[in-house]
Amino acid sequence: MPDSNGLVTFGATSTTDEVLVGFDLRGKRVLVTGVSAGLGVETARALAARGAHVIGAARDLRKAETAMEQAWVAAKNGGGVELMELDLASLASVRAGADKLVAAGKPLDLVINNAGVMACPLMRTADGFEMQFGTNHLGHFVLTNRIASLLRDGSRVVALSSMGHRFSDVDLEDPNFVNTVYEPWAAYGRSKTANILFAVAFDRRHRERGVRATAVHPGGIQTELARHLDPEVLATRLAEINAALAAKGQPPYKLKTIPQGAATSVWAGVVAAADAVGGRYCEDCHVTTEITDEPLDPVSGGVRPYALDSLRAEALWAKSEELVGERF
Repeated sequence: MPDSNGLVTFGATSTTDEVLVGFDLRGKRVLVTGVSAGLGVETARALAARGAHVIGAARDLRKAETAMEQAWVAAKNGGGVELMELDLASLASVRAGADKLVAAGKPLDLVINNAGVMACPLMRTADGFEMQFGTNHLGHFVLTNRIASLLRDGSRVVALSSMGHRFSDVDLEDPNFVNTVYEPWAAYGRSKTANILFAVAFDRRHRERGVRATAVHPGGIQTELARHLDPEVLATRLAEINAALAAKGQPPYKLKTIPQGAATSVWAGVVAAADAVGGRYCEDCHVTTEITDEPLDPVSGGVRPYALDSLRAEALWAKSEELVGERF
């Protein structure tokens, strides 16, 4: 809706198509990870429908080919979709994919690090990292840095984080739960905090040439990301939340649709002013200004101070380089 100045503003219920109204993305090249389901598919569809050429990265190409049919159909005005194999839980796969992109030499205008895993049992990546930290953070860390030379001046990187970052800060002493008792949500929180800190550090390194990085919380959405969660536990938790809201005289909590969930990614990557989102955390199609230490509440917004701490971001960057054996 228009604000007091007549400008169009967006919020929690805005969709990808609504935020991209009037945008012509012909000639733009975009990389989106995690295009075999959910937000990645919708993100790719919305961008291709406005003329962008989307490179969709996925671990399971056969699954992605089926999921992306709607994106191919939607592509118009010169837009297109191609797929590439990329397993973020294997640095060999990440490096091979990144090297292939660099060898092709075609520039990028937007990278959306969308893929992820949430609250899984204790598992390890091919390189021995805790699965959530290794996939959500380290895989994207290596991928984005290896293709940084392809980013045109004025391009953007969007890292999908979550309000789940409020569960926990990164642990630079024991990032892989070697000496710490594993807890799925604590591990998820660490990885999502790492996504924000990565955006802060990447933005600092590249903003002089106009390349900006930002982190976004898509909102609560029912997608395959929740495949490791017990449906009964989720239903019970939602009932508890709604009971608490009702006691406050507030309406029940509603999950977002997938087009609503993907809207903040495309808003931050295409629509918002670069200087407004660079090095920041966004949710519901706006930059979050609320710094909170309040207990996690899925209905409230806000970002933990530790997630935007520039010194913490640099420490994580150095630790990540140490873990992957590369300097960027």
